[in-house]
This record gives sequence, structure tokens and C-alpha cells, in this order.
Amino acid sequence: MKKSVKDKALKQLLWVGMFSISMFFAGLTSAFIVRKAEGNWTEFILPSWFIYSSIIIVISSLILFFVKRQLRKNASIFNLVFLVFLLGLSFAYFQVQGWNELTTQGVYLTGEGSNVAGSFLYVLTLSHLVHLAGGLIAMLFVSVKSKLNLYSIDNCLGVEIVSIYWHFLALLWLYIFVFLKFV
Repeated sequence: MKKSVKDKALKQLLWVGMFSISMFFAGLTSAFIVRKAEGNWTEFILPSWFIYSSIIIVISSLILFFVKRQLRKNASIFNLVFLVFLLGLSFAYFQVQGWNELTTQGVYLTGEGSNVAGSFLYVLTLSHLVHLAGGLIAMLFVSVKSKLNLYSIDNCLGVEIVSIYWHFLALLWLYIFVFLKFV
């Protein structure tokens, strides 16, 4: 199966976008480290909800590895892709629950009683969630197109692009989680 110039260009644009997102998060985590060294930093316990969301996004990413195999068998990919979409929604739900738990600990984004440590945590996790929202929208489109049987092994660029982006989001989240847990 020969890839067209358009397919290659779209994938290159995706890689450029993911590089830009990586630089954005590298800047945030760098600022986190620099600001933490200045002091006035509140320590708090990272809610278990963030562990659950980590498990969910890894599972969803692993499921996407089976999609191409299904396409090779000329089988429907709808159930797999839609399951990934639902797991993405679960990830978002767990993030919100994590934020709720943080507020019960007295960790706020802004306002009276807030601390820069909590603000960084919210900015990092919310920024990831915004990028995940884009992935959810793309995954929903792929789900609809797969329900209509518009993908095949010879016509699966949308599936490939959303899968690459989703794997990227999973790795990015694991980086953020490990960073917040141990730095």
C-alpha cells in the first residue's frame, strides 16, 4: 500500500503539532522546577484519581494497537474505537474527581488560600485535558466513520493519525503524572 504525498504531509503536520505540544509542556515543567526552588511551595498528596486516570489512558492506548489488526482482517473497528472514546471520557471524569479531591485538601487554582504549587498542578493537568478534548473529538469522528464502514486497510489515514495522537497523549500524561508524583 503506497502512501500519497497528502498522507505523508498530514502525518508530518501531526508530528510538528505534537512537537509543539511537547515544548509547551517542557516549558511548564521547567517553570515548575524553577519556581519550586524559590520556596513558598505547599506539599500535598496527589489524589488516587490521577492513578486511575493513568491506568485508563494506558489501557485505551493499548486497545488502539488492535485496530490495525482488525482492519487487516476486514473486520469492524467500531467497538474498539468507540471503547477508546469512552475510556477517554472516563479519563476526563477521573481528572475532575482528582481536582475535586484537591479542593477538599485546600489546594486551589487561584484565589485566597491558593498556592503556586496547586496552581501549577491545575495548569498542567487542565492543559493536558484540553489537548485530550481534541483527541476525543477526533476519536468521535473516527468512531462515526468506522460505524459507517468507511475505513479499510487501504484507507485508514484518519485511524492512523488519531492513534498516533492518542498514544502521544498517553505518554504525555504519564510524563506529567510521574513528574507531579516525584518532582
